Amino acid sequence: MALFTGVGAAMVTPFGKDTIDYAVLDKYIEHLISGGVSALLPFGTTGEPATASAAEYEKATSFIIAHANKRVPVIVGAGSNSTATAYDHACTAKRLGADGVLVVTPYYNKCTQRGIVEHYKAVAKAGIPIIAYNVPSRTGVNILPATVEELAAIDGVVGIKEACGNIEQFQNTAKVCAQTGLAMYSGDDGITATAMLMGCKGVISVAANPAPQMMSELCALCLKNKFTEAQALQFKLNDFISALFCEVNPIPVKKAMQLIGFEVGAPRLPLTELEPNHVELLKSTMRELELI
Repeated sequence: MALFTGVGAAMVTPFGKDTIDYAVLDKYIEHLISGGVSALLPFGTTGEPATASAAEYEKATSFIIAHANKRVPVIVGAGSNSTATAYDHACTAKRLGADGVLVVTPYYNKCTQRGIVEHYKAVAKAGIPIIAYNVPSRTGVNILPATVEELAAIDGVVGIKEACGNIEQFQNTAKVCAQTGLAMYSGDDGITATAMLMGCKGVISVAANPAPQMMSELCALCLKNKFTEAQALQFKLNDFISALFCEVNPIPVKKAMQLIGFEVGAPRLPLTELEPNHVELLKSTMRELELI
């Protein structure tokens, strides 16, 4: 059973001067939910988990779960290149009341396909629903479609966020998911309509942060099989989506959030703020959509 359909917001983390700004986080949660998102996903790639402390991770997760107040599911990033650490994160998320966890493949270690399967088997023992996350451009590890079929057989693995960057592999994984009942989500905003035509339940979206209503509308059209209208909206959004990835995520989207009035802070080092020429590019695409 899918944890959600439609748009899951891959949340930024609003870092203040020394720690997370909870006043901003409160308003930000309401912005996303009122904008129509179907799920909140803190501490995925967009949430900079590598530079958040364990205390920040736990406190912010508790805060988001409490303030979402069951209006939408909260699916917390719990990935690590240490299987034991990923398991511990999943246990923490379960204890705090999360609805599920997003678990990226182990990065840097470059494990085999067998290692991927064993990793998810071990994390699944935490007893909380898991969405696996395949993003080989970041991790150096690619979940092949045959391996997705093995993951689907693991009790507790309920979905996959696919950001492989290869349309043929994406399609083959979609076929596996259709055959096994595993829920598939696009990890790329720019192919949302195409992905949902292939059977994805929705998108785990960076663009939903500054544009929750538009991304929600896009997914709603797809879920109603109105793909001609969805394609038109996708084309309208794509210059903006491209601008959101003109530098590594979440650098541009944090700037986009600032431009619409949310002081989410700069990314933490080693990430830096958006370059001035890219700020102008981002502003231009946001003006075209009347976001600013």
